[in-house]
Amino acid sequence: MKQYNIAVAGATGAVGEEIFHILEEQNFPIKSVLPLSSARSAGTEITCQGKTYKCVELTEESFKGRDIDIAFFSAGGSISEKYAKYAVEAGAVVIDNTSFFRMDEKVPLVVPEVNPEDIDNWKETGIIANPNCSTIQMVQALKPLEDLYGIKRVDVSTYQATSGAGKSGMEELVNQMKDFFAFKLDESPKEAFEHQIALNVIPDIDKPQPNLYTKEEMKMVNETQKILHKNVAVSATCVRVPILRSHSESITVRFEEGVDVDLDAVRNAFENFENMKVLDDLENNIYPMPIISTDTDLTYVGRIRKDNFENNVLHFFNVADQVRVGAATNAVRIAQKWIEKN
Repeated sequence: MKQYNIAVAGATGAVGEEIFHILEEQNFPIKSVLPLSSARSAGTEITCQGKTYKCVELTEESFKGRDIDIAFFSAGGSISEKYAKYAVEAGAVVIDNTSFFRMDEKVPLVVPEVNPEDIDNWKETGIIANPNCSTIQMVQALKPLEDLYGIKRVDVSTYQATSGAGKSGMEELVNQMKDFFAFKLDESPKEAFEHQIALNVIPDIDKPQPNLYTKEEMKMVNETQKILHKNVAVSATCVRVPILRSHSESITVRFEEGVDVDLDAVRNAFENFENMKVLDDLENNIYPMPIISTDTDLTYVGRIRKDNFENNVLHFFNVADQVRVGAATNAVRIAQKWIEKN
């Protein structure tokens, strides 16, 4: 099997670290690894598949003469904007985990289980975009439903873990909980989030938009339409909750008029969809939860039920580890599918 030279920009971040774990778990065909980081993290050692590599500062010259095949970018949109083109110019395919390229019409936005055919369009820019974490797990659940009945509208409320804000978000939750038990929560810093996250929920993720939705919510709208190649109506309310890993979503789907939802058909569609697991036994308290999905590469669905008043409406609950499924795992799956196709 051919082996590939891999670069990871943002190698010391939460997603970058997870990419290395998944590359190792998947026994990805690696020839060499180039971990790229800020100047501050340069020299940090990264281990992957039994070999140790030192982080190199990401600059305009980082990719020259290194024969990189695949470059994962997970260091923030401004970094991708500035440096991804140098990786492409050096001959690499860039798999970008940031939001910068997602809505670029020339850049494919890919969830491999949903729209793998879009990977074929990578050559125009040399870049494949990784969707937003909350979008990925939602469209994985929407795709089998779209194939089954045809989706007309989606309403979703998300319950998003602090790791969605990076390491600083997780650290802030842990520190605030420590301060709570030390009876000094009022003194605890609030830097990663605008409000106290411990023992609280914050219905505000990313910047407010003119239409009174947040940027995070509009990502779910616009990205879902691009991935499904359908102008489906989507409305999202995104909420930050005080847990460390795994996003949860409460999803309501309205199908085309005349559809009479068959729950057995829905469960069968979910059960037969790639990388999805059904946990749906309310009587025995079995349903998706963050503690089940964390550190796994599966998207879990449960609480599957038909609407009480309209036959063409379905409700369900959806949970996935957003650092893995919603970012690192999806990026590696894109790379694996790109290798298959090329």
